[in-house]
Amino acid sequence: MLPWLLCGALTILALALYVRLRLLQHSLDEIGRQLGERLSSDTNNPIFLSSRDPHARKLAAALNIQLKELRRQRQRYENGDRELKEAVTNISHDLRTPLTAICGYLELLDKADKSPEQVRYLALISDRAEVMKQLTEELLRCSMALSAQEELRLEPVDLNAAVEEAVASFYGALVEGGITPTVSLPEARVVRNLDRAALSRVLGNLLNNALKYSGGDLDVTLEESATITLSNAAPGLDEVQVGRLFDRFYTVEAARHSTGLGLSIARTLTERMGGTIAARFEGGRLYVTLYFPETS
Repeated sequence: MLPWLLCGALTILALALYVRLRLLQHSLDEIGRQLGERLSSDTNNPIFLSSRDPHARKLAAALNIQLKELRRQRQRYENGDRELKEAVTNISHDLRTPLTAICGYLELLDKADKSPEQVRYLALISDRAEVMKQLTEELLRCSMALSAQEELRLEPVDLNAAVEEAVASFYGALVEGGITPTVSLPEARVVRNLDRAALSRVLGNLLNNALKYSGGDLDVTLEESATITLSNAAPGLDEVQVGRLFDRFYTVEAARHSTGLGLSIARTLTERMGGTIAARFEGGRLYVTLYFPETS
């Protein structure tokens, strides 16, 4: 009789432990699911548990404290980031007027009689003023793109035509820079819902990048999957530098007069239109790839 009682007691204990384990597992699944939702969305809702298990509730309470601190830090970062972008925008606007005046006075000086030394100094000043003007314009565009001040107008865009127009508009500059571009387009029309002006700016910035780094060639390919690839020999680059091309303000020595903002702006606008952009370095060639998935 005693062995049967002992066996029954062990069976009840095992069932109780199994139920306890299942409830704990359910609580952990509940915590994991809600934690993922809280981290992926901007919400003040804490993690709620249906279980009364004290250990699971203690874990949920600790996570709620950390989530509250994370929300506070995120809000602080967003406020600071917004203030910085607004400051950059205002500074860029403020710099435009004196820079325009400087360029105007330099043009007047260029028409006056000058000694060879004055001509050389004036050329240096004009060169630096032009770089400052370019930096100011790109800072303004970058801050506007990052702060989403420019509302994107998505509409069906023919990528075949967009690529052709972009290369045609840069053809003179490419040829002058000793670069012979080749363009490969599919027979079928590739259409995506994009902002026409933003796409033009992205392609323009990528072609400008090719002008800086190309070793004398440029291949532009559009695939039916809406993948656009620009590739060229890049003797002045390496894998480390290519990995940083999209970093804001990053430049390499080969890119003279570069602000380091063009590719950063291209990435921001591409991502805002739902696309992706990446660069890789293989066999001495730079490959920059744009991809725009179909949207319903």
